[in-house]
Amino acid sequence: MATFDRACSDRAALDRSRGLACAVTLAALSMIAPIVAAADSVADFYRGKQMQMVIPSTAGGDYDNRARLVSRHMGRHIPGEPNIVPRNMPGGAGVTGANYIATVAPRDGTVLHALLQNMPLHQAVGGQGTEFDVLAFAWIGNTTATPNLISAWHTTGVTHITDVFNKELTVGAPTGTSAAVYPRALNMLTATKFKIIAGYPGGNDVNFAMERGEVGGRGSNSWAAWKSTRPHWLAEKKIFHLVQIGLERHPELPDVPLMFELARSPQDREVLRFLSADVAISRAIVATPGIPPDRVAALRRAFEATMKDAAFLAEAAKSGMDISPTTGEAARKVAVEILGASDAVKKKAKEIIDSK
Repeated sequence: MATFDRACSDRAALDRSRGLACAVTLAALSMIAPIVAAADSVADFYRGKQMQMVIPSTAGGDYDNRARLVSRHMGRHIPGEPNIVPRNMPGGAGVTGANYIATVAPRDGTVLHALLQNMPLHQAVGGQGTEFDVLAFAWIGNTTATPNLISAWHTTGVTHITDVFNKELTVGAPTGTSAAVYPRALNMLTATKFKIIAGYPGGNDVNFAMERGEVGGRGSNSWAAWKSTRPHWLAEKKIFHLVQIGLERHPELPDVPLMFELARSPQDREVLRFLSADVAISRAIVATPGIPPDRVAALRRAFEATMKDAAFLAEAAKSGMDISPTTGEAARKVAVEILGASDAVKKKAKEIIDSK
């Protein structure tokens, strides 16, 4: 009898165990099912689609090369594997492209934008023509935080920033870009003697102007861009880097001073740091406002997968392109910090930007 009772008890325990296992399995499946359904929904949306990558610069520079590289590889990491087609949209020092993304492009996740790095700062100081809110964009990721550099052509005899306190150096800049702002800020806050020639369509045009002797330097270009687009200039010492713009010295440029290190007062230092902050998002990819959250999440995952993709990294390495990515969430935090600067700092920065 005891044996029979024990057998019944064991059978009941087994049934309870099986019941619990089934319940756990069903619960797990109920949690996974929406994720799978969402993934299927995203894949169904993107399958057969042609996406755009809007590039706010002319062809041939680092913004253009980098955005095209991302376009070639990111599509296969998006569910449904859409094709991404680059589209150059220069104008307004990046404002034209940003406004297009904010007000014209479809808000469905089919349009990406290689945001010009100074757009958060432009918005923060109430820059002209702003129809966008950078915090409304879907921040997908950032490919590098490389510093910007003010550089001199080798024939000028200028090899260090101290030379520009005593000798005028003419630098070229695309209209309304940081390439004009950085040397102007140094003129106003540290008494350097930069002469700024703005109005070039893009950075490549400034490079050609240096070769022709039309200007003696470039008001800004990223370290990553110099390495990828003009490695022979670096090897042949055709250019000298005078100042780097960022919040810490790049390990490959330990002897090039940071712009804010040249400040003559704590107040000026704070302003120069503000003007330098967007270097942390120097090559960000964003998408339009209003995209369904599941598509934003898929685009962010695709970007992060692209940054680890062997073929992508091999092509970047072949062209000498620096890849030091940050996530979309981290990139957006930088934009939040820029827009949150004090009114006094914003006012002084705007004075510098608007000065001619």
